[in-house]
Amino acid sequence: MFSVVVPNVEELVSGPAHEVAAENAYRKAAAVAASAPDARVLGVDTVVVLGVRLYGKPADRAAARETLAVLSGRRHTVISGVCVIEDGRPRTAATTTMVDFRALDAPLLDWYLDGGEWRERAGGYAIQGRGAALVAGIEGDYFNVVGLPVATLLELAPGLLKIVPSTAT
Repeated sequence: MFSVVVPNVEELVSGPAHEVAAENAYRKAAAVAASAPDARVLGVDTVVVLGVRLYGKPADRAAARETLAVLSGRRHTVISGVCVIEDGRPRTAATTTMVDFRALDAPLLDWYLDGGEWRERAGGYAIQGRGAALVAGIEGDYFNVVGLPVATLLELAPGLLKIVPSTAT
């Protein structure tokens, strides 16, 4: 059984991207673990990077449009930090995926923004939804772009993987 808890923490918004993502994931997990010390806690944070600029969650539709216009026709990096805290011990890692965007014209941007899924999404898009129409290709972990790099999570907490014996013959 698990619960989703949205912690009230101050997130880093600048600095080396891998460090920002990992530190923000740690801050989220640590805030929840402080009130649930016996729980296994997972914190995740994702940033989109183009050059040295980090793109988090856009504040509004105009900011989302601006971010997507900058990413249009370009390759950017998606980095997710993951932190697992068990028995008071934090373990962190970061995963990187390269994403190539199609050239985004105004009608495509309007269609995408009208769907509203840019809200609460690093870089202003969700690859698993309408955002798939923005993407020309990826290099790396698809689930990282979705927001939870499962392979990285299982490296940090292999006990999460439960092998269920097959009953099929």
